[in-house]
Amino acid sequence: MERQKHFLPQDFPALKNDSFLRAAQGQKTHYVPVWCMRQAGRYLPEFQETRAGQDFFLTCRTPEICCELTLQPLRRFPLDAAIIFSDILVIPQALGMEVTMVPGKGPLFPEPLKEVEDLLRLRKKVDVNVELGYVFSAITLTRHRLEGSVPLIGFSGAPWTLMTYMIEGSGSSTMSKAKRWLYQHVDASHRLLRLLTDVIVDYMVGQVKAGAQALQVFESHAGCLGPAQFAEFSLPYLREISRKVKEQLKNESLEPVPMIVFAKDGHYALEDLSRSDYDVVGLDWTISPLTAREQTGNRVALQGNMDPCALYAPKERIGEIVKKMIEEFGTQGYIANLGHGLYPDIDPEHVGAFVEAVHKHSRNLKEQTWTGHLENSL
Repeated sequence: MERQKHFLPQDFPALKNDSFLRAAQGQKTHYVPVWCMRQAGRYLPEFQETRAGQDFFLTCRTPEICCELTLQPLRRFPLDAAIIFSDILVIPQALGMEVTMVPGKGPLFPEPLKEVEDLLRLRKKVDVNVELGYVFSAITLTRHRLEGSVPLIGFSGAPWTLMTYMIEGSGSSTMSKAKRWLYQHVDASHRLLRLLTDVIVDYMVGQVKAGAQALQVFESHAGCLGPAQFAEFSLPYLREISRKVKEQLKNESLEPVPMIVFAKDGHYALEDLSRSDYDVVGLDWTISPLTAREQTGNRVALQGNMDPCALYAPKERIGEIVKKMIEEFGTQGYIANLGHGLYPDIDPEHVGAFVEAVHKHSRNLKEQTWTGHLENSL
């Protein structure tokens, strides 16, 4: 009976460390909170041991394993948030597409969308509780197992990024097949993006119901779009996701949660993203903190943006890079992170050095806000 109660999305342990949530909501923090994209990943020996010989998506569909993988980095590092172990491509699967994960190569769609008529193969309506309930179970279990130590982040891929995989059939450096749709099949592209948006909204609301305390939307392939195409095929749907998720949570009398948008290589759209009803805008490493602050103003908190490859540097150098990054962002309205996910060959000790340096240097700088830093630099 006790074990069954443990899985219920209620009576969660009280939160002990709310620094990440406070920063995301623009509230004062005593230090800069930090977490890492892909922090539950292949760079950890225990991750490799847990996942040894098991199909990737079978892992994603096994709540106990997802929970264990989510918790592993927290046992090593004093991170300020956990992010549920899952994958953005569970949504195309929920729509009826087959997706496999090929070791050493990445995701593969045996039958990608090639013609407009292929849209008929997709489910027109997805019951996320049926198709994605395993993610919700993993979130609920993990939220309990965290015992209130840090908040739990849920996530989804953005419509354009999911569309690229569904059409390309695998990873691509150009996304030329998907972009061809944007030029040749404008209406069909919008139909697909609309369908994905509707599923994502239900999926993210479901994650909050299951226990997620923040949400991140990954527009990982924003860099393949120029400003005009981003404004037509990405931004409206990103805005709709944030607006509708918050509306649904309110309508169902659920507490609002901070929402993060991360559009990799989408620095040309930072101002628009900061006006899109998200609480936090994530940054990759291709833009300076000062420029990002100028473009986003005080409208949102910022997250990022250390180059993941900086973690190959000696530990002392990592500390220097982190110190400079925090000095430029300031300690308020800021969440430290990498500009992309952790790479598989990064030394876990260097991840620890990154997290330790963030806490150390942000506590030393204390009340320095980005505005104060900007004024002092003029």
